[in-house]
Amino acid sequence: MMTPRMNIFQAAPDAMKAMLAVEATFENSGVEHSLMELVKLRASQINGCAFCIYMHVKDATKHGESDMRIHLLDAWRESPLFTDRERAALNWTESLTHVADTGAPDADYELLKAHFDDKEIAYLTVAIGAINFWNTIQIGLRAVHPVERAAAA
Repeated sequence: MMTPRMNIFQAAPDAMKAMLAVEATFENSGVEHSLMELVKLRASQINGCAFCIYMHVKDATKHGESDMRIHLLDAWRESPLFTDRERAALNWTESLTHVADTGAPDADYELLKAHFDDKEIAYLTVAIGAINFWNTIQIGLRAVHPVERAAAA
């Protein structure tokens, strides 16, 4: 089992307050909460951040996301369960999460522009940057997600 290296909220409280303040702005972004959760979950899957995957699965299901869409998120390109708007956002998420390899191509941005206005694109881009930052922190500092015991059958 992993052992946490530190509690960053205790070690750098002002920085973490600032990050939480950025997160709070997403509520007024024009991008629906459910889509923001899918974006955060997809980036966290790519980065292998168990802490963030756990948190965003919990939040997504709490807000009504279906188990099947969560299970199929890694295969969103092949699944008919995702809308064109969601596909554009998930494509942008993957493009920016792998930015060293992709360079954020114009075609990915044009696909995004077909489904989002400038404000939504700006907030979506900030959200993708933020979740990648959170993934880096949680993986680097070995954050461990809570463990829930399965109910007896």
